[in-house]
Order: sequence, then C-alpha cells, then structure tokens
Amino acid sequence: MTLIGWAQIALVLAAIVAAAVPLARYIAAVAAGRVTFLAPLERAIYAAGGIDAAKGVGWKGYTLAMLAANLAGFLLLYALLRLQGMLPFNPQGFDGVPAWLAFNTAVSFITNTNWQAYSGEAAMSYLSQMAGLAVQNFLSAATGIALAFAVCRAFAAGNLKELGNFWADFVRINLYVLLPLALVVGLAFVAMGMPQTLSAYVEATTLEGGAQTIPLGPAAFQIAIKHLGTNGGGFFGVNAAHPFEGPSALATSVQIWAHQVIPFALALVFGRIVGDARQGWALLAVMLGFVVAATAAIYAAEAAGNPLHLAAGVAPGLGNMEGKEVRFGLALAALFAATTTGASCGAVNAMLDSFTPLGGMVPLFLMQLGEVLPGGVGSGLYGMLVFVLLAVFVAGLMVGRTPEYLGKKVQAREIKLAMLAVLVLPATVLGFTSVSVVAPFAASSIQDSGPHGLSEMLYAYTSAAGNNGSAFGGLTADTPWLNATLGLAMLLGRFAFVVPVMAIAGSIAAKPKLAASAGTFPTHGPLFVGLLAGVILVLGGLQFLPALALGPVAEHFALAAGKTF
Repeated sequence: MTLIGWAQIALVLAAIVAAAVPLARYIAAVAAGRVTFLAPLERAIYAAGGIDAAKGVGWKGYTLAMLAANLAGFLLLYALLRLQGMLPFNPQGFDGVPAWLAFNTAVSFITNTNWQAYSGEAAMSYLSQMAGLAVQNFLSAATGIALAFAVCRAFAAGNLKELGNFWADFVRINLYVLLPLALVVGLAFVAMGMPQTLSAYVEATTLEGGAQTIPLGPAAFQIAIKHLGTNGGGFFGVNAAHPFEGPSALATSVQIWAHQVIPFALALVFGRIVGDARQGWALLAVMLGFVVAATAAIYAAEAAGNPLHLAAGVAPGLGNMEGKEVRFGLALAALFAATTTGASCGAVNAMLDSFTPLGGMVPLFLMQLGEVLPGGVGSGLYGMLVFVLLAVFVAGLMVGRTPEYLGKKVQAREIKLAMLAVLVLPATVLGFTSVSVVAPFAASSIQDSGPHGLSEMLYAYTSAAGNNGSAFGGLTADTPWLNATLGLAMLLGRFAFVVPVMAIAGSIAAKPKLAASAGTFPTHGPLFVGLLAGVILVLGGLQFLPALALGPVAEHFALAAGKTF
C-alpha cells in the first residue's frame, strides 16, 4: 500500500460525496414533480400510454404496475435476443441467442443484475446491445429508484393511502435523471477514447504477421448507463478490464464515481423526503463506512501478496498483481472491487478469481450483507430501510419500548415482513449452491478443486441473488442448469425481496405519524449509525460465515501453509 494509492481512493470518494449532495436536491425535486423542463415530452408519453400521472395508488397497485412493466420488458428482450439473427444492425452476422442463455440474459437485465454467461463481442448484435440491453439498463434502474421513492413517501406523513404513481415516477426518473446523466457521462467516455460506432469489426495484422479481429460498437453510452444505473455487465467480455471499456485510470475513476453517486445521493434524498436531512446523512455514513473498510481490507490483502508467489521469489513490493491491470494498480482495483460489489454493480476491472483468498472474500461478503452498502440505485436504499426497521426493533427490545422510526410505530407485521425479505438471500444462495457443488451436472462447471472451487460457485449464486452480476471467474456458466437456476436466483433476489418491502411500505404509510417524545430513540446520531452497522454485520455473519469458512477462509490458511489444490 502506498500514499499515492490512498490519495487516489480518497480523491474518488470525496468526488462522489461532493456530487451526491446537489444531486440529492435535484432527485428529490424530481420525486416531488417539481422538475418539468421536458413537460411536453412527458405529457406525450402519458397520453400515448393512457397514464393519469396525477392518480396515486396504494402499495398493491404500485407493485402490480412494477411487475407488469418488468414482465413486458422480459418478453420483449427475450424475443429480441432469440431473433437477433433475423434483425438489422448485425454486421457480425450473429445467430439468435440459444433459449436458456436468452432466458438467463433477459432475466439478468430486467432485474438490474446484468450477469453475463456470454462474451458481448462474440454473441450480441449491435441491435441487441442498444435496443435490448442498454434500454433495460435504463428501465431496471428506473424501477429501483421508483420503488425507493414509494418507500420514502411511506415514512414522510401519516395515514397515507397512496404511495404515488409508478408510471409517472418511472417516466420522470428516466427523463430527468438517468438520460441526462448518461448523456453527459457517455460524452465524457467518448472523449476518453471509448468507441461509439456502428462500424463493423476491424481486421488487423499483428507484428508477428497473424490476423487479429478488433471488436468495436456503440459502447460508450452503454458503459455510461451500466455504471450510473449500477447495472454492471460489459459491452465486451472482459468488462472494464478491456482497453476499450477502461482506457485509462481516469476513465476507471469516473466509472467508480458513476456507479456510486446515485446510490449515495438517494440516501440523502430519503432525508429530504421525510423532512429530516440528518436521517439521510446517518444512512450515508453507514454506507460510506463499509465502503472505506472494505476497500482497505481488499487493498491490504492484495498488497500483502500471494504466499506461494512470495515463496517462489516474486518481489514482495509489487503485491498480488495477478489478474490486475498495471494501468490501474492495486488501489483502483481494490476500490473498484469494493464499490461495485457494495453497489450491486456487476462491472469488474480485475479478475476476482485471481485475488488472494481474503481479498476475494471481501467482495463476496459485501454482497452477502444484503447489497445495501450503498446497494443498487433505489434497491440499496429500500434494502437499507429494512435493516433500519430491524435495528430500531433491536433497540426497542433493549429498552423495553415499542420501537418506532420517524414517528411510525414498528410492530409485529413490519418485522415479520422484514425478516421474510432478509431471508430471501441466504435461502436462495445457500440452497442453490449446496445442490450445485454436489450434483455432477452442476459441479462439472467448477474450474478449481478444494475451497476455491466452492468460492466460485458460492460467488455465482450470491451475485445472482444479490442482483449484482459480477463474476468471480473460473466457472463455466453457460449450461442449462446454471442458466436456469441463476435466472431463478435473480428473480427471487429482486421480486421476492421487493414485494415484502412494498407491503411494509403500505403498512407504514397507513400508520399515524407520532410526535417525538423524551423516550424516542434518536436515529440520526453516532449511536444509531453504530447499531445499524452492527445489525447488518451480525445478520450477514450468522447467515454466511459458515459457508465462507469452508471457502475463502479455508483457502487462506491452506495457502499460508503452502498447500495447493
């Protein structure tokens, strides 16, 4: 670890927080309907869709509208992928995507997971990339933010019967937040050297006289929304490690900024919607604290190096550079890994399969903590609020008082629903992983034996159920079993989680909002920040530490003893 490395990390994180403050003010105005500079286009969209933007609905209506939008997106994307061989903008002449892979990919992109069991430059036409994957990058991100708006409104006032209008929120988020930001960041990426073209692939002759195909495509703007929407995935197979996706350390820093700025801003948006900015800053403090701690842990593990490499005489000052870009170094690799796995963004700029066991465990554990640190756009905020309810419940048990949060009493119904939501992740991850590491038709996809092989499979299902989409590597994922079960894990991770959350929002919204009293537990200070962080850690530890002990922890001690598998 170096002073320059820490300075890079500090500079990027400072830029994220500095931008999140004004962005939060703007997004809060969008949520309230006060941003109208595209009003004629907005009204035209409502008219075309038969939408009454002024008509609010309860949690059931809001949730059903969200499910309908996502079902339509899945069917359209699945059809486009299957038929891409018959459609235009396919200069590579790719055939239609096979059925199970198309299912997996369509589910992946509507759930904001963006898991990829394919290489983009070898499987997807330009039309599939633009009209299919890039469009869903906008729509899945807007879905998460819209749901976060609805949950925020539930805490803002008492005796509410309506949480807003999903279609109106959905349109406004795309028009006023995601599209403008993607345009600005996309143009910046073009200026940094990322391709944005419909030209066919280029054939080149290498210095050795061999032939090489250089893939191109409309990449820059898709890369912009993949980060801003915490989608992840990559236009090219090796993701942000590709020289066209990550042409420089500056481009990599901007990508980190892009996939963190909206989730952090939404924490502050919550404070603005409920009328107490301190509540938003408390949530942001927990999120930022975990990001800093995770980055430091990865950086330290990778800087310490691989014991087997050091024993073989590799210079210890370099750290573990296997699988990492020398253009970025250990600091940006560590920050990128921590922020993408903490933010439910599947982008990678280094191969996690080559990290040290403890360095690779940290991104895995971040996802297993519920993808709330800071989580995906929208999903991170409403996931964090589930943990907030559990934290105030624990506080109420300790002092013998009915728990409440922002004047709303938290009772048995909300806690039962919160636990139902929280248990979706471990049940899905551990259930599918346990079958896949013993069933021959699934275990044959694992590249490595021993604890590392377990980590590969555990990471895949954690990434899918957490709607993260990053890959540990070393796993042959394009098989019928993995395409099907990872797709089911993505669906459960997104929708089996969000339906109980929306039920909580409906229950909370209907409650009266009580005035604070002398016995009210303050939820904006350091004590509550520590309690909330502790609840997140304890729940994640209880659920996943046994599995981690069999995977990366066991591998760490094996390497220290000089054992290989």
